[in-house]
Amino acid sequence: MAKAARERLARLLGDSEPAGSFSAQLLAPAHLLQLEVSGVGPVSVPVRAPLAKKLISVARSAMFGRGEQTQTDTNVRDTWELTPDQITLGGPGWTALMNRALEHFRDELGLPQTSRLRAEPHSMLVYGKGQFFLPHQDSEKNDAMVGTLVVSLPSAHTGGELVIDHAGESTTYRASKEELTLVAFYADCRHQVTPVRSGYRVTLTFNLLCGTETPAPEAGPATELVHCLTEHFTTPATPRYGSRDLGLPNRLVFLLDHEYSQRGLNWSRLKGADAERAPLVRAAAEQAGCQTVLALAEVKETWDALPSDSDGWDDYEYDEDEDDRSPSEDPNDFQLNELIDDEITLGWWTSPDGTGGEQISLHVPDYEVCATTPSVGLTPYQSEYEGYMGNYGNTLDRWYRRAAVVVWPQDRAFAARAAAGSQWALHELRDRIDAGDLEGARAAAESLAPFWKKIGAQAGLLGAALDVAAGLGVAETAAMLLEPFR
Repeated sequence: MAKAARERLARLLGDSEPAGSFSAQLLAPAHLLQLEVSGVGPVSVPVRAPLAKKLISVARSAMFGRGEQTQTDTNVRDTWELTPDQITLGGPGWTALMNRALEHFRDELGLPQTSRLRAEPHSMLVYGKGQFFLPHQDSEKNDAMVGTLVVSLPSAHTGGELVIDHAGESTTYRASKEELTLVAFYADCRHQVTPVRSGYRVTLTFNLLCGTETPAPEAGPATELVHCLTEHFTTPATPRYGSRDLGLPNRLVFLLDHEYSQRGLNWSRLKGADAERAPLVRAAAEQAGCQTVLALAEVKETWDALPSDSDGWDDYEYDEDEDDRSPSEDPNDFQLNELIDDEITLGWWTSPDGTGGEQISLHVPDYEVCATTPSVGLTPYQSEYEGYMGNYGNTLDRWYRRAAVVVWPQDRAFAARAAAGSQWALHELRDRIDAGDLEGARAAAESLAPFWKKIGAQAGLLGAALDVAAGLGVAETAAMLLEPFR
């Protein structure tokens, strides 16, 4: 069977070599570090036990974020923390090292050459024997934050490895006993610090902020990408199962590899392979007469699955005393057989001109979605397994957070955006009527007919709908706009 245009587009974008890794390391001479701590004085390296104990005497138990709260729990994070106001860094050697390191990490992480990284001090951490930090993901503490930089000071210790995971890959970094060990990684990577077995592990942590020195040049769109987009929007879609005609797709959603916050979702701060692929889609879309926005997507996949330690048929023997597997259980510890279902919902997107963003709620059918990296190749943020229950079960639900490039034809832009929010649609129609573009408003309103009944009736919008219906002056269109409010 010939592949759909969206699938060929995803394959084309995946043909190039990955632009960079999710983490990178750099070693540097220890004498370049000039560091003082309030109440302790100059910090000499390698850090020995008496100095580490002095640092602990002016530190506090480290906190961590959980949802909207910041809390302390030594069962999750057990280490000592000093705040930036207690730390003084400087000297020409340190400044030169950081300038070189930030350029190195920009290239190794695959950020655009036009971007500029800046390291914002976050904390100094001291881990003693038995202390650790369980697997977690850093929150983006600044709109421009793309990652984290950890500088390990040389010290005699065992354990305390930094383990970083992303998209099914894992890298372990061990600090040098003689040199500074600098490790940078993207903010959406899960990572942990393993328990220190002996000695003291001492680190400086920084938020990595990304700015743009000059506007990034538009990548020249590959002719094949343009052809794929044109074919996608001019070919009737078919469902995954069956062959009935679903009409022309209104959008294409290309899923990216990394996670982003609403604040961090920006064309100039894309990470790794995203920074290479997204501009190609954007440039091809422009040549194909389409608009593009960046979006945040929630992906849920349901798989027919068995635990890896299962011997197959035994799992079909129902035991009412067995509980479902914990959502915290290793999501990779399953044998996946067949994808039963998937759901993709967009919850936020930027405006087409890139000046802002808006909360939305838009379910995207699978025939409008493609990805170079399938979600199964990434790490889910939540998993739930249900064992065999007599006539159903042996299913694994996985949830992922991904960003996406969303493309739609210019001539269908109103309907594509309106499907994500009736409030925006009504305001846009009102603006067109007020501007005297009555014909344009009527044509746009008529394009809502296929889906308006499902999304129109939001609380508080009846007045706006009545106002627009009256302004359009077409009875049939007005009836369609008001039908959801009956």
